[in-house]
Amino acid sequence: MMKLSDLQNLSLENVGTWPLPVKLAAMLLLFVLIVGGGYYEFTMPQLEDLNKAQKLEADKLADIDVKQQKAANLEALRLQLDDIRKIMDEMKQKLPSKTQIPDLLQSVSQAGLGAGLEFEIFKPGVEKPVEFYVELPIEIRVNGQYHEFGKFISQVANLERIVTAHDIRIKSAGKGDKLVMETTAKTYRYLDEKEEQEAAAKNVKAKPAKKK
Repeated sequence: MMKLSDLQNLSLENVGTWPLPVKLAAMLLLFVLIVGGGYYEFTMPQLEDLNKAQKLEADKLADIDVKQQKAANLEALRLQLDDIRKIMDEMKQKLPSKTQIPDLLQSVSQAGLGAGLEFEIFKPGVEKPVEFYVELPIEIRVNGQYHEFGKFISQVANLERIVTAHDIRIKSAGKGDKLVMETTAKTYRYLDEKEEQEAAAKNVKAKPAKKK
């Protein structure tokens, strides 16, 4: 049995005379130090690189998956875009040009007169640009009966060009059975080429500059 004094007398100069249990313990400690040092020095950086590579691979695969899904839906998106363009073209056909606005205003006025209404006010307002078209409000006040108002609104709605009625108010005229209807009709026209260029230039100026 080894004594404490025997351990105190051990030195590297007499390793060959060390007791077998001490030699085994020393070899085990040396093995642990070598393995631990090698793991810290070589294996850990490699594991970190491996984790980075695995994450990069996962990101690339996810990106590829997204692109594959977009590619698979590309034809459907193209068809949707074609449908939208067709709808836009159809809507544009219903919008008058700048030179056609006077004729459209006359058509609205004639619809009121044809319905038997008496105009007190028929006043086009200030045009308001909205994206690819211009909105033109028309202040209207007419005298008549309920059925005449209904006929007027129906005829305006059936015009070839788009005209909408907003904020309809009907009240007594204060004399007999006559009524007064007030409304704001709105018609719309598309921008001509020059106006589109001016609108595009304004949009470019309105966009904030990107920070570098």
